[in-house]
Amino acid sequence: MAEIRPYRIDVSQADLDDLKARLARTRYTDELPDAGEDYGVSAGRVRRMVEHLRDVFDWRALEARLNAFPQFTTEIDGQNVHFFHIRSANEDALPLVLTHGWPGTALEYVEVIEPLSRDFHLVIPSVPGFGFSGPTTERGWNAARVAGAWAELMKRLGYDRYGAVGNDGGSIVTPYIGRLDPEHAVALHVTQIFSFPSGDPAEFEGLSEEDMGRVQFLQTFWETMGAFNTMQSQAPQTLAHALADSPAGLLGWMGQLMGEELGIDWAVSNIAVHWLYGTAASSARFYYENAKLEQPAEPTTAPIGLANFANDFQSIRRFAERDHKNIAQWNFYDVGGHYAAHEVPEVFAQDVRDFFARWNAE
Repeated sequence: MAEIRPYRIDVSQADLDDLKARLARTRYTDELPDAGEDYGVSAGRVRRMVEHLRDVFDWRALEARLNAFPQFTTEIDGQNVHFFHIRSANEDALPLVLTHGWPGTALEYVEVIEPLSRDFHLVIPSVPGFGFSGPTTERGWNAARVAGAWAELMKRLGYDRYGAVGNDGGSIVTPYIGRLDPEHAVALHVTQIFSFPSGDPAEFEGLSEEDMGRVQFLQTFWETMGAFNTMQSQAPQTLAHALADSPAGLLGWMGQLMGEELGIDWAVSNIAVHWLYGTAASSARFYYENAKLEQPAEPTTAPIGLANFANDFQSIRRFAERDHKNIAQWNFYDVGGHYAAHEVPEVFAQDVRDFFARWNAE
């Protein structure tokens, strides 16, 4: 069995100095007068992120905060995996493995460590190719392979039964955990269920006005914000040459999915992790690998719970029931957004707590 090694974040001063020097030499793009964000992330927003990362952001303070939590690395399936591992004071607590997405990092869950660790043991890995786990070194690191790695990680940690939690790309990984490790993964909790119309017009018959509004929300999102998915699914390496060389470019590209309502410091924190650990290319490749992943022929059977937050992808139950046969919770909230664990941590933590209460008591 591969060794589990204690880890501390300690980025070299040379890398931090190089980042600041690159930011100081930023060459901003032109843009049309009064363009706003019609053409994508504005030069003004990129400038604000660049100036914050260069002049305000304190990487060493972030390091100190993260290093207060126990963290480790191990090798699984040939890939380095970094993870936080926070044990609850309750020895009999149910373990949870929490999976982030793109352009996020494990930082997505920092705000819920304290409330959730009262009731659960927490394992928060960095997806291979993202942030602290470093770049992937071979093809094939898709959601299913990540799920298999998490099953191995939980086994390696000695957890015979556990729950799985996911957001964004983590909401794709998490159902695969239920498929691949049904004897040990007792239940699944996600903040999006990515079940789309199949193309059969009959699927829309009898949909409520509310659900039709959700369909329209999805359509508008893909028509106005879906370029990142197409590019990263088809030619991530073409894009990566620019992102790996320009922190301003990386801020603009990743910042399109981290709006200013999240707080500029949190957004640049996640993006700085990608920059300093060299994962601009490998995190984008996750989309390419998932685009090649054959979709499951059968629905999941593990209990799955949804917590859908206000300003986020809108899940539609009819389509979800086609792909998941045991939906045990379906909650919608009028607060929060795509990064609910960061935006409304207490609401998110309570939803997770309520959903897993049955299995936590066993």
